[in-house]
Amino acid sequence: MKRNGLVILLGIVALIASCSGKSSEHIRPPIVAGTFYPAAQAKLSALIDQYLQEAPEQGIDGEIIALIVPHAGYVYSGPVAAAGYKLIANKYYDTVIMIGPSHHQYLTVASIYTSGIWETPLGKVLVDTPLAKAIAAENKLFACSVQAHKQEHSLEVQVPFLQKTLPDFKIVPILVSDPDLEQCTLLAQAIMKNCRPGKKYLIIASTDLSHYYTQEKARALDELALALLEKQDFAGLYSGISARTCELCGQGAVLTALEIARLRGQAKVKILKYATSGDANGEMDRVVGYAAAVIYQEHTTAKKENTMLNKEQQQELLKIARKTIESFLKSGTVPDFKVTDPSLKEKRGVFVTLNKDRQLRGCIGYIMPIEQLYLAVSKMAIEAATGDPRFTPVTKDELDQLEIEISVLTVPERARNPANIVLGTHGVIVRKGGSGGVFLPQVATETGWNKEEFLNELCSQKAGLPEDAWQDKDTELYTFSAQVFSERR
Repeated sequence: MKRNGLVILLGIVALIASCSGKSSEHIRPPIVAGTFYPAAQAKLSALIDQYLQEAPEQGIDGEIIALIVPHAGYVYSGPVAAAGYKLIANKYYDTVIMIGPSHHQYLTVASIYTSGIWETPLGKVLVDTPLAKAIAAENKLFACSVQAHKQEHSLEVQVPFLQKTLPDFKIVPILVSDPDLEQCTLLAQAIMKNCRPGKKYLIIASTDLSHYYTQEKARALDELALALLEKQDFAGLYSGISARTCELCGQGAVLTALEIARLRGQAKVKILKYATSGDANGEMDRVVGYAAAVIYQEHTTAKKENTMLNKEQQQELLKIARKTIESFLKSGTVPDFKVTDPSLKEKRGVFVTLNKDRQLRGCIGYIMPIEQLYLAVSKMAIEAATGDPRFTPVTKDELDQLEIEISVLTVPERARNPANIVLGTHGVIVRKGGSGGVFLPQVATETGWNKEEFLNELCSQKAGLPEDAWQDKDTELYTFSAQVFSERR
C-alpha cells in the first residue's frame, strides 16, 4: 500500500506579531566589557577557559532544560557560573532563551528583545527574531523593547560563557522586574507554546542570591533558597522571597524556569556550586551570594524500558481510539477513560492512522510530547476521523470497515547528515523557511522508495518545496522513530 502523505497537527501554532523596535541589523554593543569582565578578546577568552577548566566535573545523566547562573563581575561569580556552563560545553542548542532581572529600569511587563545582534569581545550572536516575536505576541504582559536592555548586565554577562561553550546558537533575551506568580506562569507557557518541534532550546535563568549581609547570615538565607529550589517548590520560594526569609534578585527568571520544568515534566534540580563575594575577596561583613544549578530530565533505565509499550498497553490504546471514534460519530461525545497505567499517562508524540480496504482514510497526530499518551490518542482519533482535510469525514456506516493504526513517537532530533537517516526506522521532518512536512517511518517500507526518492517526495509532496530542497544547507531535517501497532490480525 502507498501513502499519499501524512498531515501534522502540531496542536499549537505560534503567533508572529509585528513589534516595535530596531531592525534586524541593530547591534547591541557590550556595556559592561572592561568592568564586569575583560574587554580584550584574548584575556576574556583565557579567563573563561580557566574558569571552565577549574570547574568540577558533574555527573548529570539527562537532558538539560535550564541553567541557573549568577550575573556579578566575573572575579566574584565567574567560577560559580562556570560550574553550570561546563555542563553544556560542545552541546548543540538552536536557541538559548535568557531570562534575567532588570536592574536599571523597573518593568511592569516582561521586556523581550525581538531582533538584532548582541556583540561581545568574543563576537556577535543573532537574536532568534521569529521566536522572540511569537513569545511577545502571546500576552499584554509582554513587550518588545530594546530600551530596557541597553544598560542591563544580567543577560550580557551570560553571552561570553555561551560563546565559549556552544558551537552555534541564537538568543532570545528577556528582562523581568520580579513579576508575580501569574506573570511567571504566563511567560513559561508562552515560551513552551512557541518552541518549535524538533529544535533544541536552553533556558538561562540569571540571578544572584542574598545581598549585603554578613557571610554567616548570607549562607543561612541562601541555604533556604537553594533547598526550596532543589525541591522545585515554586510557591514556597515565592513566599520565602516575599517574607524576606530568602533572597533572589532574579526571582522572576528562576520561577519561570521552574514552571517550564514543571510543564516539561519529570524534571530534577541539582545545585552545582555555591559561593559568596567574601570567598573571592575575603571581605565577610557585606557579601553577595552566588549559586549555579541545573534543571534536567533524568535518563533512567526505567524510563528507557518504558519507551516500548507492551501488548496489553498497545491493546488499551487501540480500544481507546476505537471507542472514541464510535462515541463521537454516534453521539458527539467523548468517553471519560479511567487510565491508571503510568506509561499511558506519559507525554508522548503520537499519530492515529485510519485505513479502509487497506487504503488511507485519515491520519493526524502530535509530533511533540505535549499531551498524555492516552488523551493524545483519543483526541487524534477524532481528528483522523473528522479533521483530515484530504478526506471527507468518516461516517457511522464505515466504522466496521476501519482499521486503526497507532504510531507512538520518540522526540525528534536534528539530522545534520542525511546519510545517517535509516529508511524504515526513522520518520523525517523537513523544514525550510515557513514550509514543512513529515513522513512516518513506515512510509518508506510501504512505498518501497529509496532514500533519495523518500526525501524528494517529502520535500515536494509534503512541504511544497523543490524535490532537492533537502540538500540545501539552510534546510532543516529532523528524525524520530516510532513504535507502530494496529488492529490488523
